[in-house]
Amino acid sequence: MATAAKKGHNQPEVRPIIVKKVIADGHGGHHGGAWKVAYADFVTAMMAFFLLLWILGATDEDKRRGIADFFTPTLVEFKQKSAGSNGPLGGDSIIADDNYPHKASQTGERGITIPKSAVGGPQAGDAGRAEDKARFERLKQALLQKMEQKPALRALKKNIRFTDSTEGLRIDLVDEADFSMFRLATDQMLPQARALIGEVAEVIDDVPNPVIVRGHTDSLPYASGQTMNNWMLSTARAEATRAALSQGGVQVDRFVRIEGVADREPFVAADRYDPRNRRMSITLAWRTPAERKTAERAQLK
Repeated sequence: MATAAKKGHNQPEVRPIIVKKVIADGHGGHHGGAWKVAYADFVTAMMAFFLLLWILGATDEDKRRGIADFFTPTLVEFKQKSAGSNGPLGGDSIIADDNYPHKASQTGERGITIPKSAVGGPQAGDAGRAEDKARFERLKQALLQKMEQKPALRALKKNIRFTDSTEGLRIDLVDEADFSMFRLATDQMLPQARALIGEVAEVIDDVPNPVIVRGHTDSLPYASGQTMNNWMLSTARAEATRAALSQGGVQVDRFVRIEGVADREPFVAADRYDPRNRRMSITLAWRTPAERKTAERAQLK
């Protein structure tokens, strides 16, 4: 039988080797942090989703396009012979027309709009709007002069209001305590109102702008059991006004919108029962560039 080798005098003691076996607890996964990160990402995504739904529901088309353009990556590409390309002032001049591959007329493709020209002052759209404004001023004076010349209509000058709006020139024919355009609770136009609308028709027939007719009422409710309401009444009166304008000479294709808005746009907001809230609005709308070009071609023929 072999004997164990003797340990040398200077050799250290042999240390035992200890193996520790660790068994993972089955509940450790529930106490980790990975699920919290995933849950936070989910909540953030849902918040962004509902924010997007709110923006889509609370904005109009123009605002949505602006928001989309804001988040679109901005890429500005230069083309040979663009203004300022090929080194300092390498284009025609510092105020030369830009020659970018994506001009301002192409919307929705770039995050910023490159101006067509660096020259200040009114552009083509402003010139067209200025032309319409000048025409509207002449129209106001012509209508007031025609009414001044007729004693029967002279007293109704106080019932005409002119307002420059975002749609164009709005002509309000306003009721008062001693004057009404229609019989009570009907769309039957009274003789004085028909004569007044005839004068308006004669004046606006000389301008090419589109026409919008909008009917308004006060907030007085109808008695229960009747089939008429303020929405139906304002719409019926707007149609009656359109018919009177057509009889006065305004072409049918000039009308672009006939609306009844009931009492939703009061003339006197502080008193929704004020008789001045009953009115007819005849708006001469701003012409679009396409409409101006069509009118210019018609004049050249």
